[in-house]
Amino acid sequence: MTELAGDFPEEEAEASQSEEYNADAIQVLKGLEGVRKRPAMYIGDTGENGLHELVKEIVNNSVDEAMAGRCSRIDVTITEQGTVHIKDDGHGIPTDFHAGENMSGVEVVMTMLHAGGKFDKKAYQVSGGLHGVGASVVNALSEWCTVEVWQKGKVHLQKYARGIPETGLDIIGHTEETGTTIEFKPDAEIFESVIFSFEYIAYRLRELAFLTKGLGINVRDARSGE
Repeated sequence: MTELAGDFPEEEAEASQSEEYNADAIQVLKGLEGVRKRPAMYIGDTGENGLHELVKEIVNNSVDEAMAGRCSRIDVTITEQGTVHIKDDGHGIPTDFHAGENMSGVEVVMTMLHAGGKFDKKAYQVSGGLHGVGASVVNALSEWCTVEVWQKGKVHLQKYARGIPETGLDIIGHTEETGTTIEFKPDAEIFESVIFSFEYIAYRLRELAFLTKGLGINVRDARSGE
């Protein structure tokens, strides 16, 4: 048995005094800063799996719309520029003003962790995504991200850079359709590689389409014409 005494070498005592742990030593990461600082906590890793998790999280939000009976089609495109463009014909992210957060519903979903309509049973009976974490995490880990929402006769657009809004939620047109389109470019500062695998994405989305009744998912690789 080893007895632990309270006598420490003088230099160690001095070091512990100079590195005193108090309230000033506590770091507060605001907004989506924490996601960029520790991405693996949210997407597993920053390698190939983590990169493709971004696609899955956005698609899962559309699948949740399908499970709620509000979406029948999802189009996923890897563009020639290497971005991913995901479009659904769901109800659309709410564009109205969120009084509690003093911003639009779109901005709440895209910039705040744990924000969404999936925490209770009112808006969604079932959910396959990260319950409101997915879209904001994708936004945080993207060099840029754009969101377009067709809702209540209007087309709304908002642009982001590394999770920070670059524009307001602008009305850019009129439409009779409903749905959401999100396009994003993964941040090369975060990921080991930002090149998507069409085969990997097509395989995962085939599974989702098979498991979700009444949902059609179309996948296209504009880089090769597949």
